[in-house]
Amino acid sequence: MALDSGVSNPMEEAVQSSHAGLVEKVANYLREHIVMDHFQPGQRLPERTLAVELQVSRTPLREALKILATEGLVVVSPHRGAVVAEVSPTDIKEKAYVLSVLEQAAAELTCLNASDDDIAELQALHYEMKACFLRRDRQSYFRLNQEIHNRIVALSGNSALIDMHTNLSRQLYRVRYLSNQKNEKWATAMEEHEAIMAALEARDPERAGRELRNHLGKTWVKYANGESVV
Repeated sequence: MALDSGVSNPMEEAVQSSHAGLVEKVANYLREHIVMDHFQPGQRLPERTLAVELQVSRTPLREALKILATEGLVVVSPHRGAVVAEVSPTDIKEKAYVLSVLEQAAAELTCLNASDDDIAELQALHYEMKACFLRRDRQSYFRLNQEIHNRIVALSGNSALIDMHTNLSRQLYRVRYLSNQKNEKWATAMEEHEAIMAALEARDPERAGRELRNHLGKTWVKYANGESVV
């Protein structure tokens, strides 16, 4: 006899939850490898090979690839299958411009909405990042750098802004990661972050937004000119 549709099925819910978790893990694995340039732009991502490598069926793999396609990291076509997306400098500049506007708005809202404890937490992350800068630990510096930017956005409290920022950040993450590995103007980027934190601590929305947008704006001008960025 069929189960009453109005009654939840714990086993079915557990299976669905497990499947969703697997898809997320596969998507995270592929995303990280694209970001770190293990999978390069234009490279095919053969389903059969990846399924064997990850020890998963092709169903969660295909769902994970669809997620990455919505993020602009891969392109899925009937003839070629999944291919790592190639993004032009013009496309990156356009997306980066929107990202800078979002982060400017986020900084302004964070000045108004964040608690003193929230700002203190941001400052603690900033000090950790500065310590990584002094140790010349690029990997940890970059991780904390992204955590600070994402935290400022999260503290804005604007869910629509947060969602748009998350999507764009994922599309631009690869470029920023690779550029971080060879930046020659690291000290300047660190000084810009000091100015951002000072404005946030002063609860100055206009200055915080301006400093953050200027920081990102300089970053992408450098990229457009073929320079390294942070």
